[in-house]
Amino acid sequence: MRKHVKLPKRIRKGKDYQDVLLQRKSDRRILSNVPDKTKMRNNTDRRGNQKIEDSIGNINDFIANKQAGIRYKVHYDVKVICSNKGVKTKFSCTGIDISMTGILLQIEQKEYIEVINEADSIRLKFEILPGTMPEGLEMKVNTLAVISRTQQLSDGNLLCGMSFKQELSVYASHKKDRYLLMISSLLLFFITAFIILMRAESVIYFKFNKWLYLYSIIAACFLLSRYLFGFMYRKVPIDINFTPGVSILIPCFNEEEWIQRTILSCINQDYPVDKLEVIVIDDCSHDKSVEKIEEIINKLYQEADQFDIKNRLKYIVQKENAGKREALALGALEAKHELVVFVDSDSFLDPFAIRNLVQPFKDPKMGGVSGRTDVANTFTNTLTKMQSVRYYIAFRIMKAAESYFDAVTCLSGPLACYKKEIILENREAWLNQSFLGQRATFGDDRAMTNFVLKKHRTAYQDSAICSTIVPNQYRVFLKQQMRWKRSWLRESLIAGKFMWKKEPFAAITFYMGLIVPIAAPIVVIYNLIYVPLQHRVFPTAFLVGILLMSLLMSVAQLLFRKSSTWLFGMLFCFYYEAVLLWQMPIAWVTFWKSTWGTRMTPSDIEAQLKKEDKLTKYLKKVSIQEDDLNQSQESELREGSHEITINE
Repeated sequence: MRKHVKLPKRIRKGKDYQDVLLQRKSDRRILSNVPDKTKMRNNTDRRGNQKIEDSIGNINDFIANKQAGIRYKVHYDVKVICSNKGVKTKFSCTGIDISMTGILLQIEQKEYIEVINEADSIRLKFEILPGTMPEGLEMKVNTLAVISRTQQLSDGNLLCGMSFKQELSVYASHKKDRYLLMISSLLLFFITAFIILMRAESVIYFKFNKWLYLYSIIAACFLLSRYLFGFMYRKVPIDINFTPGVSILIPCFNEEEWIQRTILSCINQDYPVDKLEVIVIDDCSHDKSVEKIEEIINKLYQEADQFDIKNRLKYIVQKENAGKREALALGALEAKHELVVFVDSDSFLDPFAIRNLVQPFKDPKMGGVSGRTDVANTFTNTLTKMQSVRYYIAFRIMKAAESYFDAVTCLSGPLACYKKEIILENREAWLNQSFLGQRATFGDDRAMTNFVLKKHRTAYQDSAICSTIVPNQYRVFLKQQMRWKRSWLRESLIAGKFMWKKEPFAAITFYMGLIVPIAAPIVVIYNLIYVPLQHRVFPTAFLVGILLMSLLMSVAQLLFRKSSTWLFGMLFCFYYEAVLLWQMPIAWVTFWKSTWGTRMTPSDIEAQLKKEDKLTKYLKKVSIQEDDLNQSQESELREGSHEITINE
């Protein structure tokens, strides 16, 4: 039996933030997206679906229609302006839930309902607050609406359902998005042109410091190429008839807060019932994770027989905490379908994530596919907003650029799909992976990606979306980033052995991407410390370069997502240069370490026991020294007292 160790104070304590998440209004059916295997309902024929006749035969219209109908719990101050034969009546009320197509108002005075019913036109004014609807919809709304229904509550308040005459997505494209598109496009053009001009200057001055200017040229080429091919990327469209068998594996360790939501999002997929199963593998959690797993599974077992939950959803509890890889490897052995999907236990799938994720496998040479990971708790604080921009650019630009050449170097843990045969073929090597004599306990996604990429193609599917909970405390975030840098360095060195065999441009950009971050700390020290001190020159060009790099990230976020968080991309770049960059030198000399830092894995427990042992030995040594010192002082005092007695 492994000794139970409490979490260190530095992990348990710190400023707690309440995560800000989208509050969806619950559907009356738990499995509202699962097709009925009795074929009484199918992908384009569901109860409660609005305007279904418009989506028949077109899965994309159906998906858009379903997303438009999702309602979110809100608390908006809404101003209502009713016009009746030229007479305007204005009053304020509260919006309590909203969708793309309408809003539910809570009205206190009954006469206002009569005013609405008699109005020739109704105008609503309100503000969509950050974190209350999907990211990118934050805006002030001034739109026409029509009454759809009314209801009186027991407390005397009245509910009034209003339908927008123009869906909010269309309203946003007309009132906000097209201007942001124009502004961001122009900014991107000028930023790119400025970077190119600065690098042209580097060519001119190359002879003065060839290594420095060579690095700047490589960094600029790498960065601009990522954005270029990211813009050229196109997702694989949905073929409604392509539905290979899929087994979703959810490894769980101490995730009692999120595991039920994760399981529900995985089983509630728009995918044929007989071709999708979910397996939860608990890695000997010591919180209430197993209780939560059993609770949601028993609840789902009560669903109608046509969903076949008992044959499609099961869980396994490991007797000892063996690690995430062991949990996933065990799940792969249990999986009965040809494709295996890894989903982190704090990640939540979009209802159409699996249908989108499998599409690249129409290519028989495809070995693995990564979905897009968004941040679920974006609007919690500054740290989560920075991560939201970083995540989006990392997937929509960086992975998309790699996918252009079918060579994605990391099929990320929150949502990744592999051919089962590849996992089983490399299972033992994956489980027993070591580096410089140390067992690899993290970076399992990059490690498996390397096994796949060595002989197969890998891709990124932007329409396969999941959202994940990111750290909202800097201490936890920094530990996570250190772990990621160690695994990136280890797996990049391994990938470097075979990436030269890939498409030439993919290979070149891979090695450029390996050199740039490794050399970055040296370049920063040279430009910000050595040059100013040695040559008395202010590093204007270097600082302008950092500014342009940060602007490029932020403006790309603005262009694609139209989100109010775009400025936090600049803040992240500055934070990276000031803090995260300096983790890289530490990773150089500690990338053999196997501790996670953010959770007590077996390696962390072992490391902490060693620290406790060292601390015990140190305290014992100090105690012995103090005893010797006290004895020495007592002896001196006795001798001094004896001398005084003799002298007297």
